[in-house]
Amino acid sequence: MVTKKVLLASPRGYCAGVDRAVDVVEKALALYGAPVYVRKEIVHNKFVVEQLSAKGARFVTELDEVPTGARVVFSAHGVSPAVREEAKRRGLKTVDATCPLVTKVHREALRFAKADYDIVLVGHEGHEEVEGTQGEAPDHIQVVGDPESVNQVQVRDPEKVVWLSQTTLSLDETRETVDKLRERFPGLSDPPSEDICFATQNRQGAVKKIAEQAEVVVVVGSANSSNSVRLKEVAEVGGAQRAYRIDKALEMEELWFEGVETVGLTSGASVPEVLVKEVLAQLAQWGFAEVKEVETAQETVTFALPLPLRKELTEAGIIKTNNRRRTNDPGHTC
Repeated sequence: MVTKKVLLASPRGYCAGVDRAVDVVEKALALYGAPVYVRKEIVHNKFVVEQLSAKGARFVTELDEVPTGARVVFSAHGVSPAVREEAKRRGLKTVDATCPLVTKVHREALRFAKADYDIVLVGHEGHEEVEGTQGEAPDHIQVVGDPESVNQVQVRDPEKVVWLSQTTLSLDETRETVDKLRERFPGLSDPPSEDICFATQNRQGAVKKIAEQAEVVVVVGSANSSNSVRLKEVAEVGGAQRAYRIDKALEMEELWFEGVETVGLTSGASVPEVLVKEVLAQLAQWGFAEVKEVETAQETVTFALPLPLRKELTEAGIIKTNNRRRTNDPGHTC
């Protein structure tokens, strides 16, 4: 008798920046009460946004939807200086949940712009993170979305060009794009440190491993989650016969798994673990009861809550101490 099994990728789900951002909204609601306004989706996951909305978060597209003088949280993807200035002009009280790794890319952009470099930002046009980074130095930054777009890049001095990237891209495609850039501009400078975040790299490494052994790979994550979409692409290239991206277990079809012995399962960096457990439960009903976790890396990094928020939470007695250490929680919002 054939044993059907699930290869469960590890690491998966919430990264440190997402965990911190969701915690920021939850703590802000506990401290200030509802409503707390959030510019854009705090993270790109439908379930998380729905759960936080039910608790009193109000998600808006732009700041003009926020009442004057109200409190607003900036999402994990970051914002441009123009957005910060608008918030200041309207007297909004801001809480910054920008991922520290996104902030690092912003600082790199500022540094190279001050040195008068042309900056090629590898990323997806229209993504909030890309908009925020480009907004730091719009006169110096041009966005390139894929290797085919490299020929459109125009620079003033080919010896003063640097590339930066969105933090959630496919490692392989980014390398291909950078290689094309270097063919055109041999003097291309690299960022001072890796821009694609460690969590993105780790999740892609894990899905590559399971894709080598699984006929079908399921990625839990929303359509607007760049890193989730990349995981599906990595699985397809990595050896899986088919890969599917879903928001929740109910979207799966039993037909996908006909004749399949091994299913790979992972989740994007904005996905709480409860959604993975629901998928495992559904797969078990279809005969995939054996679950083997495939670990390719361990993650111990945590990011502290923003200092002003930590101080207020401590004074209110909601957290016990105003220190930097906190524990990641894959079950936030659940």
